[in-house]
Amino acid sequence: MKDTVKYWVDLSDYDLETAEAMLLSGRYLYVGFMCHQTVEKVFKAFFANKYELTPPFSHNLSYLAEKSGIIKFIPENLIDIINILDPLNIEARYPTYKELLMKDLTEAKCKSILLKTRELQLWVKEKL
Repeated sequence: MKDTVKYWVDLSDYDLETAEAMLLSGRYLYVGFMCHQTVEKVFKAFFANKYELTPPFSHNLSYLAEKSGIIKFIPENLIDIINILDPLNIEARYPTYKELLMKDLTEAKCKSILLKTRELQLWVKEKL
């Protein structure tokens, strides 16, 4: 694996482990945020692998999936997690949104988000 691709994959793996730790500690807001980071970085790994260029400086998962060309191959059952995670990156950073998100991010929902994130990340890694 190329160094830049490995760099992004390693970061993605680290963020997934962090999401798991946040779930165990009950910090549900950060489960969503770290799941977003996991997918963002694995999409950047895919982009770097495909184009041998620096990935776009964006946090938008839909945009990254589109720019890398992977969006047309992602199984339909994994597309929904992109839409769930996309707002969690920005909204988790601002106080107004944090309270709303914290009410919605229950333990059960976070377990589901983590499971789908892990599935999508593994699927992308298999395409590298």
